[in-house]
Amino acid sequence: MRFVRGIAGVLLLVIGIPVLFAGGALWLVTRHADPGGTFAARFETVRTPGHAVVVTDLDRLLRQEAPFARTAQTRLRVDARTPDGPAFVGLAPTAEVRRWLEPVPHATVRRVALARGPLPVRLDPAGPATDAPTAGPVTPLGRPFWVREGIGSLEWSADDLAGAPMSLVVMRPDGAGDLALDLRAELRAGWTTPATWGLLAVGVLLVVGAAVLLLRPPRPREVVFVVEPDQVPVLAGRLGVSSLSGLGGPSVGDAPVAWSLPAGRQLTPVGSGPGERPRSAIEPARPSTLADLEAPARLPRPPEVALSLAWPPATPGRRPSR
Repeated sequence: MRFVRGIAGVLLLVIGIPVLFAGGALWLVTRHADPGGTFAARFETVRTPGHAVVVTDLDRLLRQEAPFARTAQTRLRVDARTPDGPAFVGLAPTAEVRRWLEPVPHATVRRVALARGPLPVRLDPAGPATDAPTAGPVTPLGRPFWVREGIGSLEWSADDLAGAPMSLVVMRPDGAGDLALDLRAELRAGWTTPATWGLLAVGVLLVVGAAVLLLRPPRPREVVFVVEPDQVPVLAGRLGVSSLSGLGGPSVGDAPVAWSLPAGRQLTPVGSGPGERPRSAIEPARPSTLADLEAPARLPRPPEVALSLAWPPATPGRRPSR
């Protein structure tokens, strides 16, 4: 059982410590949220001579840069403004957005790096060159393919990105070019607080259980002496007690106190029944090893045999022939 308890304690410790550290790290992260549980981040000013800034596959970008934003009970919000006022923000299927913006110059978001301070945004030019003739500004208002759209802000959940790839488009409401966007994102996750306290509670329970199993004192083992009656005084002398009846009883100082027998009960000598020679307890005890012998053992002498060298040997009862 001690071996099983040791293995179980080590397993609980191996699992409990990472869980406890994960809960502590999540608790440190939740301290950066506002009182409503919302995490906010600002982006660097996005500039492009084109007519729109497009996140081609929004779900893939979140999976690469912020996978925690794709979990259940998570909502994202983007606020966008231009020097002239609020910008248009829309969410639509990628194929429809590509077909619509293909004739005009625009920019696609290649990466959004998570960093301290304003988040940097990396853009790639797309569509025809900016000096190429175009059909004029493309107005985003009233397009039938928008799944979600808004002026100045847009909010969506992870369920809105399920299925076909979705693109996020930010541009002027009138579709004019030469964009300068101020972007701000907010993330509201309802699972952070329950997950934090759950991980901390489970980690503490696992570590405490491991400590109980590993630090539990071993149970003392009982030692039973099986000796012959004539060896009882010798065993009592080696144990340093005057009588074996005092073992296990209460003690006063360093001297054990012998238990008293109830009235009507007496000790009966062992090995001295009728017809048997009683053995005295003061007889010398049987030696444990040959080294305990006081004198060397003497083997019995073999019987004397008379040897005769006459040949042929005489047979008893016959007389030798002449």
